[in-house]
Amino acid sequence: MNIKILGPGCAKCKKAEEMVRATLAEAGSDATVEKVTDMMEIARAGVMSTPAVVVDGKVKSVGKIPGKAEILAWIGK
Repeated sequence: MNIKILGPGCAKCKKAEEMVRATLAEAGSDATVEKVTDMMEIARAGVMSTPAVVVDGKVKSVGKIPGKAEILAWIGK
């Protein structure tokens, strides 16, 4: 499983990344987490508001920090 955190590096983007990484660690998931800061790549994903989370190529969250339950649902835990 590949998870991308899309955002330029703002405080909300950093918090979203922290939340995803902490939840994955707690769940014992071996998903790969990648931080994407390139605005052209973010735009190519169809995202106009950050932070955004993309799981296996599908945009799951835009413009907010996802909650733990939401993240667990994405990874099937």
